[in-house]
Amino acid sequence: MEQKIISVNELSAAEIRALVDLAIHIKKNTDQYSHSLSGKSLLLLFQKTSTRTRAAFELGMKQLGGEAVVMDWDSSNFSISPIVYEARYLETVFDCIMARVRRHEDLRELADSVHIPVINGCCNLYHPSQTLADLMTVFEVKGSYDTSICYIGVHNNVANSLLLACSKMGIRLILVTPIRDDIPPEVVDCLNKSDTVVQTMDVTEALNACEFVYTDTWINMEVFHDDVYREEKERRLKRMLPYQVNRKLLEGRDIYVMHDMPVHPGFEIDEFAINCEGSVIFRQAENRLYTAQALLIALLGTDVK
Repeated sequence: MEQKIISVNELSAAEIRALVDLAIHIKKNTDQYSHSLSGKSLLLLFQKTSTRTRAAFELGMKQLGGEAVVMDWDSSNFSISPIVYEARYLETVFDCIMARVRRHEDLRELADSVHIPVINGCCNLYHPSQTLADLMTVFEVKGSYDTSICYIGVHNNVANSLLLACSKMGIRLILVTPIRDDIPPEVVDCLNKSDTVVQTMDVTEALNACEFVYTDTWINMEVFHDDVYREEKERRLKRMLPYQVNRKLLEGRDIYVMHDMPVHPGFEIDEFAINCEGSVIFRQAENRLYTAQALLIALLGTDVK
């Protein structure tokens, strides 16, 4: 397996299946893995805010018997020194780095500067660790990858990763994305060539063809309360409100609801959808822990080949 997990494309379909299978096994047999990474160390490097990513990787590493150190990018010398030199130091004292940054270019430079494993904990283009939890949740619910997902919202980093993963796994993905953030060339190429990923603006048609509906924030977390972004935020809300995942959209449908969190009730989703019988949002969030652990073991341990 590749040592730098920057997007989903570093993982083959077989490796994704193996990681999900391992995550499910860890979830059911936590005690068996309590010493899997004894003597190993993980740096958690954050430039963006985090709840699930930090909890999953920090707690996950500790539960595996390893050490985790949390570092704030802006409060460290990454804010005043070239990335390459800070990174070259870090690889002398850590076995792995999980970085959550604003710019994909910075993550790529960090990864290219070291010889130890690097995990993308979220950047503006990709969120691969989230997607592993998404696939684990889908597999838990369905018992296979023979299913269909409707993603409704802004085409963002989560959508990019989900698109790549679904294409690899043969999952039918229908995109309803009135607004698009940055879409890398490799994602555009996958979208154009994939037999399982399609686009539409017909929400009813999309939902009728799917077993899962997935949504995400319309506003990037780092600018959610930024007054400078107010005009763009208002524009997005006006455009996206007709695509809210809500009671009206879901009633009468036998469909599972997904969201990578944090949720913003009244924006991309309403309270009914968050808490409805078909919601798997909190299972999805819980599974971040086990897929993080599976990824760490695959990179630093011996359980996945």
